Amino acid sequence: MDALCPSPPGPSRPQRNYERIGERTGTSFFQTLIHLLKGNIGTGLLGLPLAVKNAGLVIGPLSLLVMGIIAVHCMKLLVKCSHHLSANMNRQSLTYGEAMQYGMETVPWLRRHSQWGKRTVNLFLIITQLGFCCVYFVFLSDNVKQVVEAANATTFNCQMNYTNQTQILVPSFNSRLYMLCFLPFLILLVFVRNLRYLAPLSLVANLVMTTSLVLIYIYSLTHITYPINLPKVGRAKDYPLFFGTAIFAFEGIGVVLPLENKMQRPQTFTLVLFLGMGIVTFLYISLGTIGYLCFGEHIGASITLNLPNCWMYQSVKLLYCFGIFITFALQFYVPAEILIPPALARVTERWATTVDLLLRTVLVIFTCALAILIPELDLVISLVGSVSSSFLALIFPPILEMLAFHTEGLSPLATAKNIVISLVGLVGFVTGTYIAIMEIVARNAEKHEETFSNYMVQ
Repeated sequence: MDALCPSPPGPSRPQRNYERIGERTGTSFFQTLIHLLKGNIGTGLLGLPLAVKNAGLVIGPLSLLVMGIIAVHCMKLLVKCSHHLSANMNRQSLTYGEAMQYGMETVPWLRRHSQWGKRTVNLFLIITQLGFCCVYFVFLSDNVKQVVEAANATTFNCQMNYTNQTQILVPSFNSRLYMLCFLPFLILLVFVRNLRYLAPLSLVANLVMTTSLVLIYIYSLTHITYPINLPKVGRAKDYPLFFGTAIFAFEGIGVVLPLENKMQRPQTFTLVLFLGMGIVTFLYISLGTIGYLCFGEHIGASITLNLPNCWMYQSVKLLYCFGIFITFALQFYVPAEILIPPALARVTERWATTVDLLLRTVLVIFTCALAILIPELDLVISLVGSVSSSFLALIFPPILEMLAFHTEGLSPLATAKNIVISLVGLVGFVTGTYIAIMEIVARNAEKHEETFSNYMVQ
C-alpha cells in the first residue's frame, strides 16, 4: 500500500492541516473504519474454517485470538514508529517502506544500507499483493466451476443436500481452464488505471460480499449437527498450515499507514484500529469456529465450496466471486504503482501508454501462471501467508521499533517482547513455507498418479 500514499516533504506532524488531494478534507472516523474492515476481510476469512480444522476446535480459536492481539499490537507499533520518525525527519507522513528506511538511518552502522530497508519492505508488499491476485484466480475458478457443474441439479430447495456439501454432478473443464477464461477479463479490468472509475463497482462489490457473508453465517449457524465429536487439538504437522492461513487473513498491516495518513483527525486512529480489528478478530474466530462445527471434516478450502446445491447459495458463490473480481484491481494497483513508474521513466512519452498496458498484461499473466501451477486454494493461501505476510505483519514492526527507539533506549521487557514476536513470525515463516510446499508437491504427485492410473485403465 506504499504506492497509495506518497509522502512529499512538508510540515511536521503537529502543524498539519490535514487537507488532502484536491483540497478536500481527510477521511472521517467512520470512513476510515470501513476502509480498515475492507482491507482485512476477503478470501482469507472464508478459508479460516479449514484453518481451525488444522489447529483443532479449541486450539484454533484460541490461536486466532492470540494472533489477533499480536497483529493489532504490531499495527500499533508501526503507527507509533511512523509518528516518531516523521517528527524527527520533519515529514508530513511516512509509508511503511520509508519508516523502515528512516529507522535504519538512526543506527550509524546501518545508515549506508537504509535504502535496502525500504526496498525489502516494498518487495514483500509486491509479493503479498501479487499473492493475493493468485489466490483470487484460484478462488474464482473453484467456485465458478462448482456452480457450473452443479447447475443441472440446482433447485430452490436448500434442504435437499443432507451432506451439507455441493454435489459435483456434471464434470466440466479443469479448474486451470477456468482461470484462463478469467484472464482476458482481468487484464481488461487492470487497464483501468484510475481507481475512481471503479468506485461504483467497488461499492456494489462491498454490498454483495457483505450480503453473502450474512447468508453464510445464517446457514452455518442453523446447520450445526450435534453431538459434536470434532478433535479439540489438531495434528502438529498441520499447525503451520493454520499459521499461514491465519496470518494471510490478518495481513491488513499494509493499509494501516495510508489510512492513518489520510484521516481528517489522525489522533483518533488508535480507536479506529482497536475497534476495527476487534470486529475483524471476532468475525475470524466466529466464522472459523462455526464453519468447522457445521461442516466438520468435510470443510473445504473455502467455506463457499461447502454450501448446498440450491439457487440461493449458488448465488452467494457468484456474488462473492463478483466482489473478488472487482477487488482484484484494487490489490493489483499496489504492485503496479511500485513496479511500473520506474519502467515508464526509461521510455519516451510516445511509448508510455503502450509500455504501461504491456507491463500490466505481463503482471496479470504472471499471477495467472502461478495460480495454474498451484491450483490448490488452501495451500496457496497458506504459502502466501507464510512467505510474505509473516514478515510484514509480525517480523518487521518489532524490528522497526527497536531501530526507531534505540537512541531513546527501550526497556529490557519491550526488547524481549519484540524479539519473541519476531521469532514467532520467523518460525512461522520457515515451518509454514516448508509444510505448504511439501503438501503442494504431495498433492501434485497424487493427481499425476491418479491421472496415470485412469489412462492405463482406458
